[in-house]
Amino acid sequence: MKNPVFVLAPDSFKESMTAKEVCIAMEKGIKKALPEAVCIQVPMADGGEGTVQSLVDATEGNIYYQTVTGPLGQPVTAHFGILGDGETAAIEMASASGIHLVTKETKNPLITTTYGTGELIKACLDKGVKKIIIGIGGSVTNDGGAGMAQALGVKFLDENGELLGFGGGSLGRLAKVEMDNLDPRLKETQIFVASDVTNPLCGENGASNVFGPQKGATPEMVQFLDQNLAHYAAILHNQLGKDIKEIPGAGAAGGLGAGLLVFTNAQLKRGIDLVIEYTGLEQKVKEADFVLTGEGGIDFQTQFGKTPYGVAQTAKRHGKTVIAIAGYVGENIEILYDKGIDAIFGMLPQAMSLEEALITGQKNIETTCENIARLVTINNGAGKMA
Repeated sequence: MKNPVFVLAPDSFKESMTAKEVCIAMEKGIKKALPEAVCIQVPMADGGEGTVQSLVDATEGNIYYQTVTGPLGQPVTAHFGILGDGETAAIEMASASGIHLVTKETKNPLITTTYGTGELIKACLDKGVKKIIIGIGGSVTNDGGAGMAQALGVKFLDENGELLGFGGGSLGRLAKVEMDNLDPRLKETQIFVASDVTNPLCGENGASNVFGPQKGATPEMVQFLDQNLAHYAAILHNQLGKDIKEIPGAGAAGGLGAGLLVFTNAQLKRGIDLVIEYTGLEQKVKEADFVLTGEGGIDFQTQFGKTPYGVAQTAKRHGKTVIAIAGYVGENIEILYDKGIDAIFGMLPQAMSLEEALITGQKNIETTCENIARLVTINNGAGKMA
């Protein structure tokens, strides 16, 4: 009997463990029951929080810290990653322009800016990268990516030739876009935008109407911001020949999706698909007898592009057994058994508070994976290890 091979491909467990820490705990548990097991760690993410860390950990890259302009114009410390190939960077826009950087009292989509996200892109270009992956969840902005473009050299002028200020509230005064100083390195750089949002820039399902209220917009502000983004889109179409008003995903992150499509060589992709590609997951699962995945919570919504679903779909293409672990197992999980996941295990040994569950996360993952490995030993891997 050959030594069993486990591919460990979990997401982070929010506020408890990074994906890498989950991998380490999984391996510890498995090796308590199967010391001879081979464990291949592939920290995962779906384009949201933790994507940079997972991509860096999975490829043995590096994290860099940068002081940039926060959403309210204040300096903040943000980060980006350079993957192990040295040519690919990863950014989470929320690191520079996220909702966690404002308070309930200070969030205001009329003035919040993506300028800091543009500064992160520039910092990546300064590292000489050829590709940039940008996760655009968790934003507090509604500026159509104008701030990002400003940081990269674009000038937005009103009818008097004056520079526009930050935020979606000023876009209605836009009269002219000057591209002369746009960073020329962007032409040689591929940008992949990790987003599962399909909302257009404007209208009933657009950035302002759907996401504006959670960023502090009143109903009147929502209407105003939507009109401003429509005006912005019209100017970009007329002057640059790029029509992004109705493109699915253009409304992501308050229209940052649209700004990236206009001012960079950006392509919109599902976050989990990008992470699968850049971690080399598909090649690694070919070697596996079992694939373990998981995240903090699993329920019927997991099928909509979450990490365990993406991992399961990849593994099933190669006929692998997929086991998922979660801190919280929610409703209608049976639908996932038809989506490539063979078994789902909750990891909490008893009823406990959320605080206690977060603190004991690594221990609980370890114990759960030890039990899974013992079950595998009893069943001899259903013949897969022979």
